[in-house]
Amino acid sequence: MHLTHQRGPLHDLPDTEQAYDAVLADVTEQALARLTPEGSLEHPDAGDDIGDTSLGTTSLLAHAWQRGRDPRLPEAVRRSLAFHLRERVYTEDNPGYPNLRTTGSGLPYARYVLEAGAHPIGDWPSTVWALLQAVNVLDAAEGLLAHEQRTALTDLAQGYWRWLTEATFFNPQEAGNQAIGCVVGGLMLARHLPDGEGKPVRSRALALYAEEIRAHRVRDRGALLPPEHGGAYDNNYGPISLSFLAQAHRVSGEEVFAEDGDALARYIDARLTSGGFDNGGPRYSEQHSGFESVLGLRYFSARIGADLGRYRGDTRWGRHAVQRDGRIDGHFAFMLVWQIQDTTRWHRTPSQTPARHHLRSGTVSVAFDTRMTPSLVEAAGTYYLPAAVRRQHGFGPVTDGFLLCRPMGEVRVRDVRTDGLAGKLVTKPVVGRDHVLRHVRSLYVTDGTSLWVTVAVERLDGEPYLLSGLPYAADDGDRVRRVAEGEVTAAGGLRLTHPTDPGPDHFDTRAELTQEQAAFALAADPRGYGNPDEGWRHLVSSTAIEADPAPGAPEELHVFAVRYGPGGSFAPAFESGEQGLTVRTEAFTAVLGNPAGDAAGEAALTLGV
Repeated sequence: MHLTHQRGPLHDLPDTEQAYDAVLADVTEQALARLTPEGSLEHPDAGDDIGDTSLGTTSLLAHAWQRGRDPRLPEAVRRSLAFHLRERVYTEDNPGYPNLRTTGSGLPYARYVLEAGAHPIGDWPSTVWALLQAVNVLDAAEGLLAHEQRTALTDLAQGYWRWLTEATFFNPQEAGNQAIGCVVGGLMLARHLPDGEGKPVRSRALALYAEEIRAHRVRDRGALLPPEHGGAYDNNYGPISLSFLAQAHRVSGEEVFAEDGDALARYIDARLTSGGFDNGGPRYSEQHSGFESVLGLRYFSARIGADLGRYRGDTRWGRHAVQRDGRIDGHFAFMLVWQIQDTTRWHRTPSQTPARHHLRSGTVSVAFDTRMTPSLVEAAGTYYLPAAVRRQHGFGPVTDGFLLCRPMGEVRVRDVRTDGLAGKLVTKPVVGRDHVLRHVRSLYVTDGTSLWVTVAVERLDGEPYLLSGLPYAADDGDRVRRVAEGEVTAAGGLRLTHPTDPGPDHFDTRAELTQEQAAFALAADPRGYGNPDEGWRHLVSSTAIEADPAPGAPEELHVFAVRYGPGGSFAPAFESGEQGLTVRTEAFTAVLGNPAGDAAGEAALTLGV
């Protein structure tokens, strides 16, 4: 089976002027055929996320007219805008909406579901999206809209802004992408207002960003990030936040949006595999955005010099939102307009700057979490997640069921690149159930094709093994396929084990169940509202690769050695000396320096062919 949402790298979608003109031509024909006598451009099957969708398609037609002057479009734009102004503007409070600061304000808002009282919780983001669709139409209004319609639309946009920032609590879902989108709406609206009205709106938008978003950023893997649905980052909504930061910088010129976008972009680059696969987040563990991410990933790929476009998006939404029949839905249409307007081109060369939280070369990558434990390993086109044993998750030595990967003190990291090799040494102090402090030294080396992992720790009792990952998915052309095994070799014994206990808290990769589905099954709240990452933390056991200690290790140490990916015989040799631990494999020799010999207590790493 294939994963549903992770498909092709987003930079594979053509983004030339001709390609975008072809997209808009297709949108035009679909819209003109759909336009109802009342002026609606909504998809007939749309039920939720609908309050802004007709207006979104109107904005695409307005932009298409601005580019090509198709004589059929002015009338369609005016009729469909009249429909929105007449039928899709609500000023009476939605029954049951819980986030009002002021009842009976009479200010306009957009509904997530048109029926009164039906799922009103989504009205805040729907109103943000409607505001953004409205300002996009205003941007294209010159020579297209009559004065009366233009004035009515401007007044409506001002009303949306006031409802979002005065009548309701700001950002009630703690969703960074929605909040930054609201700020963008204010910045764009301000440009259409007289100075006396526009300057306060711009100032308010900037203040909201500083006080309600930036001041509440969450730290993860060394970066400060806009919080997303209560977490630091979400692999669906995080890149959408990056697109909003790009647009905020484009329309305002304020450097703070560029600085924060650079930080988020570097974070995304660090957690992405070489193949563009990513996993995790507080809303959707595997669902990925498509066109909504393109602007931010492209804009900031050029700024930070990294190939962010390798991000695997849902290419069914590669140009615009669609319903199940593949036909256009106007939801989020503003992102297509902005990416067409932006002239930035993809930066397609991987960043060569070593980063603390990743190791990447060729087709091999390791992404590390905050504790410098691998969160995702990629080799030979296969992706490995952290395995679980007795409710403990990660990669590391296991003794008597206890996983030694949680640091009890400072984690030290050394990066070396030489002779076509990239290496990273991670040294962390850990404490076992016996309360003994041990130093786990983990060496990761890649030649761009295979990954060698060597882990050394003071000799352990019992029968220890190295928990070496959960094989989960593999590249399959433009798709990602579920797998239950991978190409792994160990110096000692090697086993692929599966849970023997039934139930949702035991994850067996042989079952036709995705990590996302399993995580939501364990989450406290319903799918779509629960936190799948939090649910996944309740996992008791999983499929796991287990590697026994390597033979020939120094007497005082247990050493584990594993190779991911292709290669011949694997019989590494180890030797302790005054300089530290020497590791010799068929591909490299490495010396893990003794930290006691360094003035700063750092463990040096020497690496060579």
